[in-house]
Amino acid sequence: MGALDWNKIVHQHQGWRLISCIWLHAGLIHLVVNMLSLLFIGIRLEQQFGFVRIGAIYLLSGFGGSVLSALFLRNNYISVGASGALFGLLGSMLSELLMNWTIYSNKAAAIITLLFIIALNLAIGILPHADNFAHIGGFATGFLLGFVLLARPQFGWMERHELPQTSQPPKYKAYQYVLWVVALVLLLVGFVITLVMLFQGKNGNDGCRWCHYLNCVPTSKWKCNT
Repeated sequence: MGALDWNKIVHQHQGWRLISCIWLHAGLIHLVVNMLSLLFIGIRLEQQFGFVRIGAIYLLSGFGGSVLSALFLRNNYISVGASGALFGLLGSMLSELLMNWTIYSNKAAAIITLLFIIALNLAIGILPHADNFAHIGGFATGFLLGFVLLARPQFGWMERHELPQTSQPPKYKAYQYVLWVVALVLLLVGFVITLVMLFQGKNGNDGCRWCHYLNCVPTSKWKCNT
């Protein structure tokens, strides 16, 4: 029905599944949880940056999560859900905070809270039946896209509502330009490498023997091969 299926993507040329799986869910609870998460995360970002940029981050992060998931899970599983796209929004929130560091107050509290939420959700992803590779791929994609799409011009020393009245427009800082270029290069290189490996039928686990633990950690309570 459009789920992420490595065999169909690589051998039956159904690359569209890398996108279609984002809109499919494994049940009503899965759908409701993801949509509530989208509501919680997405409203603030969309209000500040508009639906075009946030929509682009959402879609590209979902795509990035699908690519990494297919590369590492291969034909052992099928996968559905918007979690990779949601993790992309979390990643973009983190990079936006770093990119626009000088305009925020309570920086430490904001970044600690955000890192806690990200770490908690990634930790939940090591449970069985959760596709943590989609979470990681989506987060990495969104994190880099945040540097590219969510930079703000800055005065560099006050919150926007406290800015002085001046005809001089705010400017981008030098470090913002550097982060923009580095993030864009890493994003493009990452997509090219992972897509080439995927469609050549490469197994991501061949170059990383421990990476499967990022998706599921076996315990006495559950197994990871079910």
